[in-house]
Amino acid sequence: MELHQLAYFVAVAEEANFTRAAERMHVAQPGVSAQIRRLERELGQPLFDRSGRAVRLTGVGAAVLPHARAALAAVEAVRETVSEHRGLVRGQVTMGMVTSAGPVALPEFLAGFAERHPGVEITLGEANSDVMVEALREGRLDVAVIGLADGVPAGLVTQVLLDEEIVAVTGLGDIFAERTSVTLTELAGRPLICLPPGTGLRGVLDRAFAAAGQRPRVAIEASDPNVLAQLAIRDLGVAMVPDSLARYYATELHRLPLRPSLRGQLALAWRAAGPSGPAARALIEFAREALGG
Repeated sequence: MELHQLAYFVAVAEEANFTRAAERMHVAQPGVSAQIRRLERELGQPLFDRSGRAVRLTGVGAAVLPHARAALAAVEAVRETVSEHRGLVRGQVTMGMVTSAGPVALPEFLAGFAERHPGVEITLGEANSDVMVEALREGRLDVAVIGLADGVPAGLVTQVLLDEEIVAVTGLGDIFAERTSVTLTELAGRPLICLPPGTGLRGVLDRAFAAAGQRPRVAIEASDPNVLAQLAIRDLGVAMVPDSLARYYATELHRLPLRPSLRGQLALAWRAAGPSGPAARALIEFAREALGG
């Protein structure tokens, strides 16, 4: 069993396709297929079910996958530790973020980190908070900017980046446009425009409506808060957004604070056991320093 075989195996498992896995590994597809077959012969068990249109893990393959990831991570940690002892942090950090992280100055933060640690490569992707929480727990992400709906998720540590009020916004011609505030009970009968389930802000809203004994009428869901605002401007419903966004669109939308008020948080999160490599540890250390944590 060789490390490159494990790397090919993990790539095929994550891509569910031999061709995409080969492109990701920058090798020819026949070479990936041949190495996977060699690995399967050595183990005496098929790792993939190739009978359908998509390549799927067999039961044995699913059981082997976390161990293969751990082996590759351990080897990478050895390399990064050697670089760390030479006084130069190198490696890769896999980072996730929610689309609604717009108010957080993430580009400036990452630029500052890159200036301090030019040898670290950051891979950045977007997903909902619930998806990234699981990815952090499983080690598929090193760090992530997530929305907090109900405290710190189990197994993770967080550094709050943003804590702000959640408000309702309507078009300037809406029936609520003359009001100065609104309750969840009053909103329950209106078509609402919200972030989708799995996001921190939506989690805060769903719990608040449930606590008030109300069932919200969600008419439209969109993952980008700016889209929520644009839909409200066009009188398609009442949008639930972070206060900073409501103030940004102050000339086009009517802002309605909630009674009682609700708050949402964005936070940088990582595994409580700590990230596996020095590159991710350096990013967390930089975040704590830059954000006063």
